[in-house]
Amino acid sequence: MTKTSTTTTAPAGHIDLVGYGLAMAGAILFSTKGIFIKLAYAEGASTEILLALRMLVALPVYLVIMVMLLGRGEKLRALLTPKRVLASMAVGALGYYVSSYLDFSGLSFVTAQYERLVLFTYPFFVFIFGVWWFGDTMNWKLLPPMGVTYAGLLVIFGWNLAVQPEGLVIGTVFVLGSALTFAFYQHLARRQMLVLGPALFTCIGMSTAGVLAIGQSLVVSGLPGFLSLTPTIWTHGVMLGVFGTVLPSFLLNAGIARIGPRATSSTASFGPIATIALAVVVLGEDFTFFHAIGTALVLGGSALFAREEGRTAASKK
Repeated sequence: MTKTSTTTTAPAGHIDLVGYGLAMAGAILFSTKGIFIKLAYAEGASTEILLALRMLVALPVYLVIMVMLLGRGEKLRALLTPKRVLASMAVGALGYYVSSYLDFSGLSFVTAQYERLVLFTYPFFVFIFGVWWFGDTMNWKLLPPMGVTYAGLLVIFGWNLAVQPEGLVIGTVFVLGSALTFAFYQHLARRQMLVLGPALFTCIGMSTAGVLAIGQSLVVSGLPGFLSLTPTIWTHGVMLGVFGTVLPSFLLNAGIARIGPRATSSTASFGPIATIALAVVVLGEDFTFFHAIGTALVLGGSALFAREEGRTAASKK
C-alpha cells in the first residue's frame, strides 16, 4: 500500500477518463447498499444482523490497513495518544455506526430510491451545522438550491403519503436522522483527520463501528442468530460488505487521488440515479411522473448547491 501525497494532475485540457471512471464506479457501487438491504429484509433479516454482516466483511480489511499504517514508523504511532484514540473512536461510532443504524432502520419502512434521495441532502446539514456551531460564514445564495431540493422531496413524499403511507413518516425520520448525524460527523471527523490523517482515522472509526455492530447483534440475537441465517441472507450480507462498502470506498479514494475531491464530488449524482434504476428493475419499485419530477428537483437543487459552494470556496483562495 503506497501513500499518495499529491493529486495526480493531467495536462491542460485533458480529461482524466480513468479518474472519472473510478469515481463514478464508486458512487454507483455505493448506491447498491439500499438494494442489498431491501433484498435481505425481504428474506427476513433484521437490521442488527445486516449491520453485523456488513462489518464482518469490512472490519478485517480496515484492521489490516491500520496495522500496515502503524507499521510504517514511530512518528505515526506517537500520534495515537489515549485522548485522540478515544475521540476518533467516538466520532467513528457516530458516523459509521449510529448513522448507519438509522439509515438501515429507515430502509425497513421506505423505498430504496426515496431513502437515497433523502440521504443525498446531507451536505445541506453540513452547511447549516457549520454556520451554527463551527464558525462557517453564512451564504444566503445556498438557500434557494436547498429549497428546490426539498420541494422535490416533498413531491415524492406527497405521492407516497397518498399511495403508500404506512411507515412513511417514521422511515423518513430515521433516514433524516442518518443524514443529520452523518453531517455532524463530517465536521468532527475533519478535526481528527487533520491530526491523524484520513486513512488512520477511517480505520479507527470503521473498526470501532464494526465492533459495536457485531457486538449489538450478538447481544440481540446471540450466536444462534448467525447460525440460523439462510444462505441467501449471507449472500446479501457479503455483497453489501464487498460491493456496498469496501470496494466503493477504495474506488472513490482512487478517484480522489487522480482528479481531486471536487471533481470526484461532481460524480455523486450518479448514485441516486443508479439506485432508482436498480430499485425499479431489481426491487420492482414504482417510478411515476411524480418520482421523475421530484428526482429532477432533488438532483437539480443539489447540483446548484454544489456549484455555489464551489464558487464560494474558490473565491476564498
